[in-house]
Amino acid sequence: MSQVKIYGERLNLLPIREQLSDVIHSCVVDALQFPPNKRAHRFFCLEPEDFFRPATASDRYVILEFIMMEGRSIDTKKKFIHLLYERISTQLNLPVTDLEICILESPAHNWGFRGMTGDEITLNYNVNV
Repeated sequence: MSQVKIYGERLNLLPIREQLSDVIHSCVVDALQFPPNKRAHRFFCLEPEDFFRPATASDRYVILEFIMMEGRSIDTKKKFIHLLYERISTQLNLPVTDLEICILESPAHNWGFRGMTGDEITLNYNVNV
């Protein structure tokens, strides 16, 4: 299970929302081996006064937060992060200084979906990659 939160300034994030979602999802499918029909993305389009950013970032600055069940190897997570930087910077022309990524993990028993906890349900993909 994984959910994605995408934060950015409204004026810059709205025009790229669909393409960014597609690029993120392609990385999730390729690096984390998710099924293609498994996408849970939420966009938080903020006003400039509500989104403080580092001095090294432009107004195109985006934060990606991935919330997922623990179980993936360090190598898999690093591959995922590098793939995100590569594809987003190339396909959306977003400098790497305008992108921050964080993976937050929790045990499967902390998740609830389809009426069960994550450690009780059978998934159609492997978390331990």
